[in-house]
Amino acid sequence: MCTFPVQFHSMKFYASLNGISFIWRNMADSTSATGRIFALLRALSRGERQGMRLKDLAAAVDLPRPTTHRLLHGLMAEGMVEHDPRTKHYRLGLELFVLAAKAGSPLNLRDIGRPALLRLTAALGETVFLMVRNGFDAVCVDRSAGPLPIRTFTGDVGGTVMLGVGQAAMAILAFLPEREQDEVIRYNLPRMRALSAFDEGFLRAEIARVRDLGYADGAAGLIPGMAGLGVPILGRDGDAVAALSVGSTTDRMTPERNKVIADLLKREAAEIGARLNPFDPALRRPGAAIMG
Repeated sequence: MCTFPVQFHSMKFYASLNGISFIWRNMADSTSATGRIFALLRALSRGERQGMRLKDLAAAVDLPRPTTHRLLHGLMAEGMVEHDPRTKHYRLGLELFVLAAKAGSPLNLRDIGRPALLRLTAALGETVFLMVRNGFDAVCVDRSAGPLPIRTFTGDVGGTVMLGVGQAAMAILAFLPEREQDEVIRYNLPRMRALSAFDEGFLRAEIARVRDLGYADGAAGLIPGMAGLGVPILGRDGDAVAALSVGSTTDRMTPERNKVIADLLKREAAEIGARLNPFDPALRRPGAAIMG
């Protein structure tokens, strides 16, 4: 008489266990599929610009070709992956970049950099600049004024200087890819004729020195009595997109103090670089940052 309820409850218990097991398997399968999808996207992002063939993608993510093919076609249906039937290459789709443009920090370069400028001015008692690359030039998008009056190539916010002239612009140039450096030097050298200290030999030697140091502290004497120090702000690919720099007088920029300043600027530059949104309009159109 009493066995029926026990059996009944046992059946309910095992049914519950089976239900949980079914849900768990579904969750595990879903997690596994999600991991495979992101593995494919990451493999495509690391591949050649023209894309990757199915067999190479399957090998890269360690999946059977039929599974890889099925996942790729699902991504193609969502616009995340594109396929070139002529070359049979797969590559990241435009829809993925549309989503990526909305990700990352909601703040722009100037918003992110402003607290760093204020901290550096408070700690050093110097004028600090935030510069961003704009083609063959660097543009000042923000500055924090120290107590000393100084003269610089850029002047106030919105000022422009050729890449390679001044500490911030040299820091940016030194940390660009070599092919881009060559193009900048070729284009800017004729523009530098008024600055007799600049020739190709000088620029290339200075680039090598700055890359070795990790900061630019040269160009003293181009503006009498003025000196400075600049460090690059690196994007996710390790190339310079902007720079932090200090402008001061030559008597205050001693070798010992320069090392302290460089360490402080490098720390702030690393934090700014880590928070940058690669789709920030300020990195392509500095005027967007200046106008706020």
